[in-house]
Amino acid sequence: MPVIPQSKPYRIGRSKTGLGLFATQPIKKGTKIIRYFGPLLDSKKADEDAIENKYLFELDKRWTIDGSIRENVARYINHSCKPNAESDVKPRKKKIFIRAIKNIEPGEEINYDYGTDYFKAYLKPIGCKCDACEKKRAKKKAEARAERAQVKAKDVRKAEKKAKKKAEKLVKDKAKQRPKARAQSGEAARGKAKTRRPAAGNRGRTKSTPAKTQTSRAKAA
Repeated sequence: MPVIPQSKPYRIGRSKTGLGLFATQPIKKGTKIIRYFGPLLDSKKADEDAIENKYLFELDKRWTIDGSIRENVARYINHSCKPNAESDVKPRKKKIFIRAIKNIEPGEEINYDYGTDYFKAYLKPIGCKCDACEKKRAKKKAEARAERAQVKAKDVRKAEKKAKKKAEKLVKDKAKQRPKARAQSGEAARGKAKTRRPAAGNRGRTKSTPAKTQTSRAKAA
C-alpha cells in the first residue's frame, strides 16, 4: 500500500467493497482532491490496445491512462451512483483529476461515478454495492416484506370472516331445526297417546260375560 503524506486530505481505508479512499480533513465543493495517473496507452498500437484491467481510464478515442500502478492512489476511489466527487478529464493535457462536487466531511468515503460502460461491464453482473444502491435494495426488500405482510393479513381476515359466516349459519340452521324437532316430538307424543287409549278401552270391556252366559245355559240344560 502506498505511503500518503499527512498533508493530503485523504487516507486509504477499509470499505464495503474492499479498500477505499476516505477524507481526513474537510474538503470543500469544487476542490481538486487527487490526480488519477499512470502510463499512457495508445490505441493505435496493438500491444497497448490489447491491455485489459479495471483501472483503464479513457481520455479520448486514442489515449487511455492505465491507472493500475501502485503509486496511483486515486485508483482506490470506489464507484457510487450518487457520488460526492467527479472525474475532471482534460484530454489535451492528458490528465485526469478527481474533484469534489459536494462538501466532504472527515471520515466520509470519497467516490465518483465510473460511467455507464464500466458499470455494465464490471458492476452490473455482480450488483452495485454503493450506499445508494444498498439503500435502494434495502427499501425494495422492506416494501416486499410489507406487501407480503399485507397479503397475509388480508388472507387471515378473509378466513376469519368466512369462519364467522359459517358459524353464524350453523347457529341459524340449529335455531330453525329446534321448532321442527319440538313439533315432531309433540306429534309423536300425541300419536302414542292415541294408540294407548284403544288398548285401555279394550282391556276395560267385559269379555267374560258371554262365557258366564254360556255357563249358565249349560247348567240350565
